[in-house]
Amino acid sequence: MRNIKLVIQYDGSRYKGWQRLGKSEMTIQTKIENVLSKMTDEKVEIIGSGRTDSGVHALAQVANFKTKDEKSVDEMMEYLNKYLPDDIAIKQVVEVHERFHARYNVVSKTYMYRIWNGRVQNPFLRKHVSHVIGKIDINAMKHAATYLIGEHDYASYRDVKAKKKSSIRTIYEIEIAQEEEGITIMIRGNGFLHKMVRIIVGTLLEVGLGRMKSEEVEHILQQKDRALAGPTAQAKGLFLYSVEY
Repeated sequence: MRNIKLVIQYDGSRYKGWQRLGKSEMTIQTKIENVLSKMTDEKVEIIGSGRTDSGVHALAQVANFKTKDEKSVDEMMEYLNKYLPDDIAIKQVVEVHERFHARYNVVSKTYMYRIWNGRVQNPFLRKHVSHVIGKIDINAMKHAATYLIGEHDYASYRDVKAKKKSSIRTIYEIEIAQEEEGITIMIRGNGFLHKMVRIIVGTLLEVGLGRMKSEEVEHILQQKDRALAGPTAQAKGLFLYSVEY
């Protein structure tokens, strides 16, 4: 049995997220599995590095699957990109060690969040940025972000419906950059809770817009109360940027 690793890009705008959902055809996992099953004449199940929510995009999602199919990795890549929808692309196909696991072997992940801070929305970016109107203090956001670096209990920064028991994670770095009307936030950590990145971004934006003080971010972290943190930022501005093994 061969173990095949995929590196995948997708525009999540019209999908209900990564994970297979019952009989729904509108998930990234389902679309890829359907094409792989036809290609191999096997029932293929892929393992992703993690889930992305409805409307979230990926520049380098990683997945793996097992198969007896003898096609070369180049033939697989050509087949997949021929039959997948135009908003899903397979950037790399590699045969890996049988013990490689796209989820369990992850060391860290990096997410990118994009904001358009112009007075008027950019129609060409509307599906891939969150439009935020108002003067944003980038330096205040950078100061607030320092309180989130390190190993912490991020209970205040996860969705209240999250099912995982432990909310302890480590954030290695948060970088915030501005170029004209565009703002990019990069967050790298060893793992993320449900909607954690979007809640962190929403809270940092509250600071940037002057609705919250930088120091409050640390207080919110300590209180372990989701109700104290900022709103959940829109899904369309979020990209899974990279997965490190």
